Amino acid sequence: MTIEFTQSVDDVMRHWPATIRVFLNHGMRCVGCPIACFHTVDEACHEHRVDHETFLADLRAAAFEGSQDLG
Repeated sequence: MTIEFTQSVDDVMRHWPATIRVFLNHGMRCVGCPIACFHTVDEACHEHRVDHETFLADLRAAAFEGSQDLG
């Protein structure tokens, strides 16, 4: 499964915990936010004025690296 713009922020962080650092590194304080289960990745990027393509690439890289750590 690949991370997409249409997924909720909460789903991304739950399925790929390594992505939490990406949110924080981009200045997005989505961890623990009550809106995270309603906002998509796309909406969060728009809200926080983060470049969509760069952010998605960073999320995918973190998810891939995190899955490699699991063996």
